[in-house]
Amino acid sequence: MKPGYTYIIGSHSGTLYIGVTSDIFIRTRQHKNGTFEGFSKDHTCTRLLYYETHDSIGEAISREKRLKGWRREKKLNLIRTQNPEFKDLAEQWGWQFITAHERMNP
Repeated sequence: MKPGYTYIIGSHSGTLYIGVTSDIFIRTRQHKNGTFEGFSKDHTCTRLLYYETHDSIGEAISREKRLKGWRREKKLNLIRTQNPEFKDLAEQWGWQFITAHERMNP
């Protein structure tokens, strides 16, 4: 079974977006490159602030739905448990953002 991820990505102005994916590296790259259409792109949410790994995508979706129902302060407190300084957790993933195609065809 393929794992799933629930994540919170934010903008520099403080907007939060909660999403789910089966590949946190690719999805984060899409947000950073502006290729993931919708709310997060419209609000320039590019900073990975929090993520959880789940055994299945179904579990990740269930968690996403719960988190989306939370008030903002509760979401911020959750982020603080993993990332008290609200740093971009993906900053040190540089090599992960290179796609398989790019690695094989430099």
